[in-house]
Amino acid sequence: MNDAFPAAVEQLISQFARLPGVGRKSAQRLAFYILSLSDGEAEAFGQAVLDAKRQTGLCPVCLNLTDGQRCRICRDERRDAATVCVVSEPRDVAAIERAREYRGVYHVLHGVISPAGNKSPDDIRIRELLERVRAGESASEDAAVDAAPITEVILATNPDTEGDTTALYIARLLKPFSVRVTRLAYGIPIGGHVEFADAATLSRSLEGRREI
Repeated sequence: MNDAFPAAVEQLISQFARLPGVGRKSAQRLAFYILSLSDGEAEAFGQAVLDAKRQTGLCPVCLNLTDGQRCRICRDERRDAATVCVVSEPRDVAAIERAREYRGVYHVLHGVISPAGNKSPDDIRIRELLERVRAGESASEDAAVDAAPITEVILATNPDTEGDTTALYIARLLKPFSVRVTRLAYGIPIGGHVEFADAATLSRSLEGRREI
């Protein structure tokens, strides 16, 4: 621990340094910013963190973030429930929604297959996707089954090694089902991330998706 700062400040710096992409110097700047706030502003900041943690859960349908029983997209009857776009993280949903081209629904994996990151297929939400497709297929055969038939699954993981590995793995698992499986076109640069793509690029990627 650095003796230049009081213990409470060092603890605050250490907590900020745990955030992805935040180094020691950035953590110090964030900590000093918090210290510059009034007591009311600091309390509001802390309360916002607690509220987000306590009031936000996962949608039981698509596993996107929600503060209700289902997320707003799954609740929207105008969305095409037959088309499911599979993304790695909730932030990718927000990125695709910004393009205002896609009218289907989503499935959030909460990660990708990554041997280096110690993430196997069992560590992400692939099983829930398969169950969803299976339930949809049963619904198309039995009107009594309360599930939306799924006709297309768009694999929108990032176009990097881990994203491609995850997409190919899921595509193989979906082969037995009567569902069209497509991949986003490479309007997104190799090694890029859906999260940072602009609306026009995402729009072209969706339009140019291909079967795999």
